[in-house]
Amino acid sequence: MKKENEIKIFEDRKVRTLWDSEQEKWYLSIVDVIAVLTDSPNPRKYWSVLKTRLKAEGSQLATNCSQLKMQSADGKFYLTDVADTEQLFRLIQSIPSPKAEPFKLWLARVAAERLDEMQDPELTIDRALEQYLQLGYSENWINQRLKSIEIRKELTDEWKKRGLKEGVQFATLTDIITKAWSDKTTKEYKILKGLKKENLRDNMTNTELILNMLAEASTKDISEAVQPETFDDSKKVAQQGGNVAKVALQELEARTGKKVVSELNAKTALSPKQIEKDTKSKKKK
Repeated sequence: MKKENEIKIFEDRKVRTLWDSEQEKWYLSIVDVIAVLTDSPNPRKYWSVLKTRLKAEGSQLATNCSQLKMQSADGKFYLTDVADTEQLFRLIQSIPSPKAEPFKLWLARVAAERLDEMQDPELTIDRALEQYLQLGYSENWINQRLKSIEIRKELTDEWKKRGLKEGVQFATLTDIITKAWSDKTTKEYKILKGLKKENLRDNMTNTELILNMLAEASTKDISEAVQPETFDDSKKVAQQGGNVAKVALQELEARTGKKVVSELNAKTALSPKQIEKDTKSKKKK
């Protein structure tokens, strides 16, 4: 059963989703849906109470909901209560919310869009672009981010060819690459930028994204050339790929006198709204 994790956006709120290609249906995190509909400060507790009530009422919804692995705020994957779109339509009826109808329309659109994307893959890129614009990122940054997604996919495909497994092994290699070029592990990098739940790449500046792309593209190219046979061999390749970007970083910093890796957050530093705000501030001075 092949499943693909994705993040969908409803009114600037993230909803974790998972596409089951065999059943051709979406599964969505119930806790995320409840957070969107209720604005509850503790959506997990809300779901726990609601689930207990539904079971007491004899509802099959609470009994039949599945658990699938989804990425949590710490970057790790945990079993999470999920529901398909049909189950969610029934669940929404149990949650008093003014967002219920708009969310139903959004849910129906998400289901239809995936089927469209299967027929025309270019639509996936167009919709990713639209989502980043909705979140307030600049078009220049978005172009870099979409390219970084393509390069990351090429790298992970190469890792899969080498028999490496998603999860711990992918995360370990990513950490090695990141540490090699930025001198920070992924966790240290996120701490520097003040991130918790946010994706690190979604909060890199243009230059950081470019160097990260160089590191990952170099790792993929070196792996194709040397064809590592073991996980330890791939670790060495990851270090080498990261070092390529490290050289570029050092050269750039030497010529500009500025640190590349910084606490700057891409959304706040590069969004059109922030640029407009900064421009007005400078004019006042």
